[in-house]
Amino acid sequence: MRVLLVSSAFNSMTQRFFVELTDAGHEVAVEIYAGDEGRLEGAFASFRPDLTIAPFLTRAIPERLWRAYLTLIVHPGVEGDRGPSALDWAIQERWDRWGVTLLQAEAEMDAGPIWATRTFPLRQAPKSSVYRREVIDGAVACLWEAMANVQTSGFAPRPLDYSAPTALGRLRPSMKQADRRIDWSRHATAEVLARIHAADGVPGVLDEVFGRAVYLHAACAEPRLRGEPGQVIARSESGALCRATVDGAVWIGRLKPKQEGGGIKRAAVQVLGDALPADLPVAAVSEELPYPNPVEEVRSERDGDVLRLRFDFHNGAMSTAQCRSLQAAFRQAREHAPKVIVLAGGDDLWSNGIHLNEIEASADAAAESWANIVAMDDLIREIILATDTVVVAAVGRNVGAGGAILPLAADFVLAREGVVLNPHYRNMGWLYGSEYWTYLLPRRVGWERAVTLTEACLPISARRAAQIGLADEALAGDAAAFDRAVQAFAAARAGEHAAITGRKQAARAADEVQRPLAHYRRAELTQMYRNFYQPDSPYHRARSAFVYKRPACWSPASVAMLAGTAANETGASPLPAPGGVCLATAAE
Repeated sequence: MRVLLVSSAFNSMTQRFFVELTDAGHEVAVEIYAGDEGRLEGAFASFRPDLTIAPFLTRAIPERLWRAYLTLIVHPGVEGDRGPSALDWAIQERWDRWGVTLLQAEAEMDAGPIWATRTFPLRQAPKSSVYRREVIDGAVACLWEAMANVQTSGFAPRPLDYSAPTALGRLRPSMKQADRRIDWSRHATAEVLARIHAADGVPGVLDEVFGRAVYLHAACAEPRLRGEPGQVIARSESGALCRATVDGAVWIGRLKPKQEGGGIKRAAVQVLGDALPADLPVAAVSEELPYPNPVEEVRSERDGDVLRLRFDFHNGAMSTAQCRSLQAAFRQAREHAPKVIVLAGGDDLWSNGIHLNEIEASADAAAESWANIVAMDDLIREIILATDTVVVAAVGRNVGAGGAILPLAADFVLAREGVVLNPHYRNMGWLYGSEYWTYLLPRRVGWERAVTLTEACLPISARRAAQIGLADEALAGDAAAFDRAVQAFAAARAGEHAAITGRKQAARAADEVQRPLAHYRRAELTQMYRNFYQPDSPYHRARSAFVYKRPACWSPASVAMLAGTAANETGASPLPAPGGVCLATAAE
């Protein structure tokens, strides 16, 4: 079946739909719709889809198109819910169950016939977390039900009927900042968290801290500290602020300044800078504080011969300091001599590589880019050279860019089904990439496939990653089942520690003779230096657009791109072969 995905961005749900449908053998294209109706109409006419699905839309598809082509819309709400702030209202009002609905496009927004719907327990968690987990998983279940129904003769979707007991939603307005406002003199901790969670990561809750207008993000409850409601009473080593409520306190991990042109979301302490009182105490992390949280980013947990190293960095981005912190934690973990170290990543995103927000906010973006990639390389080198320990990468959440290369430094890569991997860099302004990818990726998938993965810039599923050798196994089940399977796998490898480390040491020695690690690093960083320092670098423009959320109007899986790929098998300029250095850049 020819399926066209029309989306406002190539976001996590759109990518998940793309890999699910592609793995199932369907012909799939993605059109990013930013308001150009002529371009969109051309995509429909060129691709001539059997079915169109809109996983994520911020504007309506023109009526002439959805009347001509069967078009289904994903709405992140229960049956009957309508409006653009579905998940925001549900989280802020603390519903105990929520859902996702796949409905047919009609003139009245979100009111079309229902093709499928799913409900789930609604965690009190950030909106971005609920979206990435429960909403997307529910939407995929709806997708497959709808795909079966499309091919069922005589099937007719049922109309929205508000008298039905399943129609629990209603038409809701777009949530405004006035609806989100926190009254620190009145709102208890649970209410404060619900409001911040409902706005995380877009748009945040507008507030004032030490006289500065900022948007609040990344919050959790503090179990012990108390103070005058609304008062900032402490800070953490990681840069979070603790603010008192009427019945407790909350940690706020990230702030984004309100300013013309948009601010940059960073650690709260960094955003406030010299506005922060010099005498604000630094609080230790309470053992009662659950993990993950915005205060403690890295934690190790030992079970016998297996040490699990968890690192939960906001949005999966790893700054220079965070790379150094994780490197130190890995080194310290080895000093405790476990037989197996499990790299567990974060609860919502495993890793997305270098920290573009921190780079954009720095005084010298090129210099900070360089420092960040060098720190990332140092971390990965530390893992590669840990030949006395078995290292297992447990990829339970999405990974991208250098974050998708990081697991390959381990001896074994386990990925949970449903995870989407993006092992490429080029769409960030033709960035070449480092992290020893020219060593780690080809040894798993071969050089030809490594070039394809990095040049095509397409996401792949965990299942596909296991098929091509990028991962060793793709494990079915939810997050809890995945954790149990990883623990069992790691325990079994602990029993084979001597044999595995013996093979590992021999292989590393042979690889070093063939081509030293330093040579891979030098060749990659030569390219990265040019990306960072060349005049008018496309990387800096692409990074800035990403940070300030300027809409992209293209996708590597667009109708036009796929047509170009059909005409030219690779559709892209070649990368250098192993050991070589490509002297051409995008600008040249």
